Amino acid sequence: MTIKKSVFIATSLDGYIAREDGNIDWLNAANEMVTPGEDCGYQAFTADVDVLVMGRNSYETVLSFGVWPYAEMAVIVLSRNPIAFPAHLPKTVTHSAETPQALCERLAAAGVKKIYVDGGITIQRFLAAGLIDELIITTIPILLGAGIPLFGSLINDIALTHVNTTAYPFGFVQTAYQVNHPVAIDAA
Repeated sequence: MTIKKSVFIATSLDGYIAREDGNIDWLNAANEMVTPGEDCGYQAFTADVDVLVMGRNSYETVLSFGVWPYAEMAVIVLSRNPIAFPAHLPKTVTHSAETPQALCERLAAAGVKKIYVDGGITIQRFLAAGLIDELIITTIPILLGAGIPLFGSLINDIALTHVNTTAYPFGFVQTAYQVNHPVAIDAA
C-alpha cells in the first residue's frame, strides 16, 4: 500500500520556520492579518490525514500553546528519547524512535493512507529518505535574517513540479509542489 506523505507549513520569505531559539512570534503576529474564517486550506488538507508525524521540538512548541490543536487526530512524535505525555493529551498521541522509512512501512502495513509530516528536522529527514510526496508551503511576508530553516543541505537535488499558487489578500503566498521521485527501472 502506498502512503501519501505531505508537508503543510509556513515559512518566512527567507525560508525560516522559526527564530533561532524556536520562537514563532512572527508567525503568530502574521496570523493576526488573516481574514476571519480563512485557514489557507488547512482544514481541507487535514480532512483526509490519517496520522500527523512531528519532531520533538515541534511537539514542545505545540504543547506550549496550552490547547492541543489536533483534537483526536493520531499524532506520532519522533524522538530518540522517551516522552512522558501530559494526562490532558488524547491517547491518540504516541511516541516513536523509528527511522522515517521504518515508520512509513509500519504505518502502510496498518492501512494508513496519508501522513502529515511537520517540523523542520523531521521534514528534512523524510526528504533525505525520499519520503515526501507533496509540499504545501505558505510564505509569510517577513524577512527574519536568521532562524531555523525549513530545508537543510541535501545530498542530491530534489526535483519538484509546481501544482498551484494562491496569493491571499493579506500577503500570504501558498505554493504547492509535487515531489518528483525517480522512477525505478526494472532490469530485465
